[in-house]
Amino acid sequence: MKTFFAPLVFLTFAFAANGQTAQFPIIKGFGGIYEIPEATEKPDPNGEFKIIIDLVSPADDPKQINRMVDNIARMINLHGIGGVKHEHIQVKVAVHGGAVFSILGDAYYEKLYGYKNPNLPVYEALKDAGVEFYICGQSLIARDMKPSDMWQGAQLALSMLTTLTKYVPQGYMLLRF
Repeated sequence: MKTFFAPLVFLTFAFAANGQTAQFPIIKGFGGIYEIPEATEKPDPNGEFKIIIDLVSPADDPKQINRMVDNIARMINLHGIGGVKHEHIQVKVAVHGGAVFSILGDAYYEKLYGYKNPNLPVYEALKDAGVEFYICGQSLIARDMKPSDMWQGAQLALSMLTTLTKYVPQGYMLLRF
């Protein structure tokens, strides 16, 4: 009886989760997440969250939103659905390596790929929610790019390394995407 019951419970939960509609509690339209009522491990709704993201992963397909850019929105939305107030989440993103291609302005992106950058609406929504972006100047030089090639909603940093060494000692938790 136990061997029959365990798969039945799993399938019931899987079907219930699949029937849900994605939610966007803080970042509207991006980073859709799902409520898990049975979850006992959740963020502290009274906590203050200072997070710096080391965004290095390139997109799998330049025609699609970079999964890791959308993951920034998911991470913020997950805190929101967990009960954390928007004003208690501070997020900064240090963009470098292959991820710099995801933060190109439309003109340069079209020059490289033949269409507009699908990531820019996500970056705009994140910025509207208070997320700050820093583009690694070293990554640009290594790829023969200029600051003017980038989305203008970000700030130019000396490097990703110095951005992290500035904010981690200020209490920002480091995540790598």
